[in-house]
Amino acid sequence: MSGIEIRTARYDAPEARTLVTAALADLGERYGGTGDETPVAVSDFDPPAGTFLVAYLGGEPVGCGGWRSHGDAGEVAELKRMFTVRAVRGRGVARALLAAVERSAREHGRRRIILECGDQQPEAIRLYQSSGYERIENFGYYREMEACQSFGRPL
Repeated sequence: MSGIEIRTARYDAPEARTLVTAALADLGERYGGTGDETPVAVSDFDPPAGTFLVAYLGGEPVGCGGWRSHGDAGEVAELKRMFTVRAVRGRGVARALLAAVERSAREHGRRRIILECGDQQPEAIRLYQSSGYERIENFGYYREMEACQSFGRPL
């Protein structure tokens, strides 16, 4: 899809916060509660240890996603807060955003990217699988939860 612009943003920037709040509300609808209790700090997305991106369409923020370092070796990135607003789903925004997140992680020396996803997000799982992600052993905050599905791929 043309017209998608992806920009780096601070995780606590107004447009990022609006999108993250919408992402958590979406997860809350699917799973209940606050949507995601995973500890996330603004500084997790500060380069060179991470990056947060916002996608714009027609000048409006419509999606977000970022990566943060995982582990101590500096080779693994964890994908966090991937989200697109419902009005633009199916128009290529998420795929463009995912590619930009992967590119950023690769440019910062990461060789692998991993993520946690829940079983109530079939569209996200399809995106990841069609982008070369494969199931891996669960990790992170929800690793013991039955609904958790973790994925990864080399960069």
